[in-house]
Amino acid sequence: MKIGIPREIKDNEYRVAMPPGGVKELTRHGHQVYVEVNAGVGSGFSDQEYTQAGAEITYTAEETWRRAEMIMKVKEPQPVEYPFLRDDLILFTYLHLAATEELTRVMIDSGVMGVAYETVELADGTLPLLQPMSEVAGKMATQIAAHYLEKPHGGRGMLMGGIPGVFPANVMVLGGGTVGTNAAMVAAGMGANVTILDINLSRLRYLSEILPGNVTTLASSRATIEKLLPTVDAVIGAILIAGARAPHLITREMLRLMQPGSVIVDVAVDQGGCVETTHPTTHSDPIYFVDEVLHYGVANMPGAVPRTSTYGLSNATLRYALAIADQGLHAAVMNDPALRTGINTYRGKLVYAPVAEAFNLPCHPLTLD
Repeated sequence: MKIGIPREIKDNEYRVAMPPGGVKELTRHGHQVYVEVNAGVGSGFSDQEYTQAGAEITYTAEETWRRAEMIMKVKEPQPVEYPFLRDDLILFTYLHLAATEELTRVMIDSGVMGVAYETVELADGTLPLLQPMSEVAGKMATQIAAHYLEKPHGGRGMLMGGIPGVFPANVMVLGGGTVGTNAAMVAAGMGANVTILDINLSRLRYLSEILPGNVTTLASSRATIEKLLPTVDAVIGAILIAGARAPHLITREMLRLMQPGSVIVDVAVDQGGCVETTHPTTHSDPIYFVDEVLHYGVANMPGAVPRTSTYGLSNATLRYALAIADQGLHAAVMNDPALRTGINTYRGKLVYAPVAEAFNLPCHPLTLD
């Protein structure tokens, strides 16, 4: 199969879909890999490393997309890439369609076969291609909250861990999944008082066993969140419903309960956000204020640590990329039900129910050619 790896063009996105080692494995299996010039530079990989791994360097995005039968990316197509979508192309990337109706309709109209990293789901509910970036984003979220709690950056002037004789910061984590767990671990390690909320009591029991003593687990409800908001210095939004829009657990009205200079880091922003007042921002313009509460809504947080993120992502995606390339999409999906759940659009049809529900669009059964 001919596989294209274009250079990512989202604001300050330095990741690349595959490092040279992954490309070498693809070429070892007999596949032709086209890597756009300088695609890996942001992650510290030179074009020479890719050619040594067996790739051919392409010199425009158009050439990379045109020559490929499957495109591997990190982030969803940007508007300037929409014309490259076509009905005989497999697009394997993070799509997050439930947060973007325009892209959803473009994907349908183009006929592209869209396989979303974030909806590949194992039988136990694990999302193996989302997990590594969730780990990165969770750890980063606490670092970011600590940074913006500093007064020069707009925060309350709180040191996350406090000092002897002075209270540490209070951090509320909404969601006890991969993002929330990693955020809580880092916040606790910095010495903050952490409260993690989830509706899954079994998960809360598990978290109470593995997390340190300065982490409290609570069953999530609106009443509990409202009670906590006046006392928290930072909120980390870590809610995930696979492939669907995140529910708003903090409304605009609830912001008035928070202290001026409090910080919200909404990691769920690429699925619509779990705070009503959050919207996507960029690394070059990451924050804004609503009712004196600082909001951080960068939708590609792991792009700021691209070398770690690229390796982590490719560790998870390579086996699925090889399955598609070796067997073809039809056979790969027949042999792996988890990969089937990754298909969001297929030859002009929307086939993933949570996205269809988000925009009240018809959802069609997946019928592979």
